[in-house]
Amino acid sequence: MAVSKAQQKAVNKYMAANYDRINLTVTKGQRDTIKAHAEAHSESVNGFINRAIQETMERDNDVLDPSEGRREGNQEKE
Repeated sequence: MAVSKAQQKAVNKYMAANYDRINLTVTKGQRDTIKAHAEAHSESVNGFINRAIQETMERDNDVLDPSEGRREGNQEKE
């Protein structure tokens, strides 16, 4: 079904108001590998990348232990 210009304009306005865009550059061939991985897990590429980012950030934050004298973004002991 074709999308009208008015409907597309409304979608674009909503997207601009509610989402940030990030351009991602990967080496040749990696896009197809990422797409295949996402599809194998019944995800879109965008959904997979968002999940990967979220899980990595959670894992990184769990590793940081205040008793070690480390803070987020600071890998050195004080």
